[in-house]
Amino acid sequence: MVRLQLHVSDGPGRCDILRLEGELDLSTEVTLGDACADLLQRHHSKIIIDASGLEFCDCSGLTALIHAQREAERQGGYLRLVGVHGQLARLLTMAGLVDSFPPYADLRQACG
Repeated sequence: MVRLQLHVSDGPGRCDILRLEGELDLSTEVTLGDACADLLQRHHSKIIIDASGLEFCDCSGLTALIHAQREAERQGGYLRLVGVHGQLARLLTMAGLVDSFPPYADLRQACG
């Protein structure tokens, strides 16, 4: 099992890119939640999650994404996803959340 690794970087258009690698599940969702809360606390409310390195995501991970998105929107920003594939793509489809997390072609489009 690969634990969740997060890498934060500046993106175009004054957004922050949070690259995920590994598994987003019950044992790692707090890591994502803490990273997003840290960005939001510093008034960085435009967050792009690059999920291209995500190997697995369960409903706990999806819930963490939803909570972070709601908090970003509450602060006047957004949380968007790029690189969605595999289990996360299936979860978004099954939960009817594709409209809430629309697909973006790349980081530049997501930050625009």
